[in-house]
Amino acid sequence: MAQRAEISVAERNDHELVALALARDPEAFRAIMRRYNQRLFRIARGILRDDVMAEDALQEAYLKAFRHLAEFEGASAFSTWLTRIVMNEALGRLRKARRTPEVSVDSAPMQSRVLDFPTGSPIDNPETSMAQRQILKLVEEATDKLPEEFRLVFIARVIEEMSVEETAELLSLKPETVRSRLHRARALLRRELDELIGPIALDAFPFAGWKCDRLTEKVMGELMRR
Repeated sequence: MAQRAEISVAERNDHELVALALARDPEAFRAIMRRYNQRLFRIARGILRDDVMAEDALQEAYLKAFRHLAEFEGASAFSTWLTRIVMNEALGRLRKARRTPEVSVDSAPMQSRVLDFPTGSPIDNPETSMAQRQILKLVEEATDKLPEEFRLVFIARVIEEMSVEETAELLSLKPETVRSRLHRARALLRRELDELIGPIALDAFPFAGWKCDRLTEKVMGELMRR
């Protein structure tokens, strides 16, 4: 009988990755970050509405999570545990920014962004590429304008495609509250977008490629240094 191929670290489930990370396997830490970077970045950005602040919050949240990894008891999904740590870090930074008049979230300098349209392949037509980037920019701006309680539900349910139950657990809400807030968020977005661009695929705030790699290696560097 042929010997079964060994499963790579990246293919392990979350509980196996946690066990490997507790054993100080560097590849387990990398695999966790690559698996959740995009979702967690979008959540942090949904709170802070700033790319740079969201990336800083995500980096610090990872370090906190990895320092307290032994405290993960499996009562909820590992992804939910991680996301709550990121949310708490982002919300803490948001409260601090609001207490500091000269550094408000709404007026903080924004780093210029280049959005990668998430097709997985290059787009040959420059006009099409530009139009898609403009659409995604409009989606980001419209999402940023949503009230926070609607914005987080929208990002979790629509952009991250989490279920009603997952979103309710993540945000400590009742499922019916998730549904009503999503309905309200979509209505507010339609008011902003429908007349301009019509129905579109809401897949904004990418955090993949070099950005994903950069943050992963920054966190790994901090882990090794500490």
